[in-house]
Amino acid sequence: MKENWDVLIVGCGAAGLYCALNLPENQNVCMICKEDIEHSDSYLAQGGISMLRGEDDYQEYFNDTLRAGHYENDPKSVDLMIRYSNTIINDLIKHGVDFEKDQDGRLCFTKEGAHSKPRILYHEDETGKEITSRLLLEAKKRKNIHIYPYCMMIDLLEKENRAYGIVVQKDQTIFPLFANSIVLACGGIGGIFKNSTNYESLQGDALSICLHHHVELENIDYIQIHPTTLYSTKKGRRFLLSESLRGEGARLLNIHGKRFVNELLPRDLLTDKINEQMRIDHSDHVFLDLTPIGETALRTHFPHICSRCQEEVYDVLHEPIPVVPAQHYFMGGIKIDLSGKTSMKDLYACGETSCSNVHGRNRLASNSLLESLVFAKKAAEDIMFSQYESKELLPFTMKEIYQDTSKLMQDYQDELWSEIERWKLIHERNNIEA
Repeated sequence: MKENWDVLIVGCGAAGLYCALNLPENQNVCMICKEDIEHSDSYLAQGGISMLRGEDDYQEYFNDTLRAGHYENDPKSVDLMIRYSNTIINDLIKHGVDFEKDQDGRLCFTKEGAHSKPRILYHEDETGKEITSRLLLEAKKRKNIHIYPYCMMIDLLEKENRAYGIVVQKDQTIFPLFANSIVLACGGIGGIFKNSTNYESLQGDALSICLHHHVELENIDYIQIHPTTLYSTKKGRRFLLSESLRGEGARLLNIHGKRFVNELLPRDLLTDKINEQMRIDHSDHVFLDLTPIGETALRTHFPHICSRCQEEVYDVLHEPIPVVPAQHYFMGGIKIDLSGKTSMKDLYACGETSCSNVHGRNRLASNSLLESLVFAKKAAEDIMFSQYESKELLPFTMKEIYQDTSKLMQDYQDELWSEIERWKLIHERNNIEA
C-alpha cells in the first residue's frame, strides 16, 4: 500500500463508498475498513430509504423529521437532506439499485413509524444490503479507488488543527497514511453496548480519536434504541425486526397476548412503552404479532426476516415472536457543517459517525441511509471544488502508545464513555433549566 493519497476514506459502508464514487476519477482514493468490507451497518438496514414525494410532501416530511427529533434538529440540515433526496435516489437507480416496483414499473412506497404517509423505498427487507453492495460493485470498477480491508485506524496525524493523515495497524504492522483530504465514515458505536443490532467492531474509534485531538463532537449521548429486535439469550448482535413490519400492520402484544400500544409511535417513545410494559409484567420481552400483515406480504416483502425467525424456530405466519429493545443507531457524532467539514481543516465526516444534526434527539425511520448519502456527496463536492493549499508530509514518529493497540483502543473507549456521560449531564441540566 502506498503512503500518500489525494483522498483517504476511513470506512467502506454506504457513506464511504458513495463519497468515493462522487469524487473525480483523477483523484487517487484510498479506502480502508477495520474488518471485512461487508461488516458495516449499511448492510444491515432492513426498512428502506426515505425520499420526498413531490413538493406537496415537503412540509409534512419536514415536520415528521422535526417531530421525531423532538425539534432539536437543525432545520437547514433537514432541508438539505429532503431537497437532495430525489437526486440521491435517481443516482442510486443509475448505479443499479433495484427498488421494489409495481406491475406497471412504478416505484413502491411503504410507511414506517412517525411518517405521516408512505415515502420509503425498499428492496425486500434488505434495502441497506442492496444499496451498499451496488455501490461497492461500482467502486471496484473505478481504477482510482483502492479498497483495503482489515486496516484499523489508531490515530490521527495533525498539526495546528489541520489533518495530514492517519496511523493504521494492519496485522502487526503500524504505519502512516497521508492524504490531502481525509473522510471519516467509520459507522456507529453499537459495539460498546451489551445489546445492539450493530457489528461488534463498530466501537466509536473515530469519535475517540477525534476527542483526543480536540475535534468538535456533538450530542454524543443521543443514542437510539430500536424497539423491536428478536429476543435471544445468546451473545452477539441482535437481529433487527424492521420498522416496516409495524408500518404494514404488525402488532405489539404483552405476555398475556393483549395489545398495549400504538405501534407507529416514534422509536424512543415506543421503546419507553415497551420497557414500561416489561416492568409491569416482570418480563424480559414482549411479543410482535406479524400475522395481520398476511402470508403473501410477509413472504414477498420480508423474506429474510421470515427465514431468520424460522432459523430460531419461530413460525411468524401463525404465532407472535418475542422481541426486546436494543441499541440501534447513533444520532450524535463528529460535528459537521452542511459540506461535511469538521472543525479540523481537511478533515471531513459522513454517515453514522458524523452529526449533521438532521436527526435531533431521535431519528425518524429510514432517514439514516438518506442522510448518510447526502452528506457523503456534499463532502465529495467540497473536496472537489475547494481550493487546495499544499502541505508537506509530517514526519511520522512511532509512539510508545502504539505498542499495545488493545490497551490504546480500550483507553479511547473509556474516554468516549466519560464524554457521553458529560454530554448527558449537560442535556439534563439544560432540560431542568428550560
